[in-house]
Amino acid sequence: MSPSQTQSMSSASSIWLLSSRKLKFFARIRRLLQSKSAGKRCVSSSSDHSNKLLVESNTDEEEDRVVIEKTESELDGSMALQKWVKRLHFGSWEEREMAAKAIGKLAKEDVKERKLMAELGVINMLVSMVATEVAGRRSAAVKALIELADGTFTNKALMLEAGILSKLPKDIDVVDDQTRHEFAQLLSSLSSISNTHFSLAKTEVIQFLIGILESASGMQTKEICLGVVCNLSAVLENAGPLVSNGIVDTVLKLSSIKELSEKGLAALGHLVLTLMGKKVMEDSSMVPESLIEILTWEDKQNVKNYQPTF
Repeated sequence: MSPSQTQSMSSASSIWLLSSRKLKFFARIRRLLQSKSAGKRCVSSSSDHSNKLLVESNTDEEEDRVVIEKTESELDGSMALQKWVKRLHFGSWEEREMAAKAIGKLAKEDVKERKLMAELGVINMLVSMVATEVAGRRSAAVKALIELADGTFTNKALMLEAGILSKLPKDIDVVDDQTRHEFAQLLSSLSSISNTHFSLAKTEVIQFLIGILESASGMQTKEICLGVVCNLSAVLENAGPLVSNGIVDTVLKLSSIKELSEKGLAALGHLVLTLMGKKVMEDSSMVPESLIEILTWEDKQNVKNYQPTF
């Protein structure tokens, strides 16, 4: 073998050896990178799984907590209601007054509670309390009845059947404006019920309404009472008792007051549709004066807003 061939073989051997080492080096680097990448994927997968389990666990715990709190709240509410109903039925007068206030608050907060309270017999007890002469006790009972009547036909019917209309104050002058206002609110709610339950066979309601409308009661209280008259006058059978008890003249007077005219005129519009109501208005000397006064309101407003141009 010539020296040149030997040198060539040695050079090729060196290149192969170097290439082999490079391949092994890159192979090791590749395996190392793959190993780290797999480790990261494993750790990431494990971490995601752990986080998912943690989130699911926290969600389950939160749902359990909400259910437990709701159950405890319902139990507390049920126990509180039982306590106040028991005091209303069997407690002293002071305890009954406190119970009436608590029942009114509970009824205001929950519609379902209103129906349950009626089943527990609170309405009859509250109606009986309305007849008391103790102002605070009477006010607590009336306020509770207002809340119990809100949005429930059955409760309104039960109040009427329990004789709430007979418990209205006979003498308006001996009760303050706040008491008048509360009774007016209760009547406003009850007067929306059908005429089969709200009967004007007895005159207590009409006399109570006329008493307030002709008194020095506040404008808001009078407006509520006119709303009651409007509700009652919409029922044909009520026209006779209303007209015969002198409601027309009272409403005519108040219809001349702007704040009260809308409901006053609506009530008169119902009554004039009956023969009795029409005759009374035709014979009343107040009708022309009141109607002319009402008709001039728009003209007066136009004059006030008129700005002459020169």
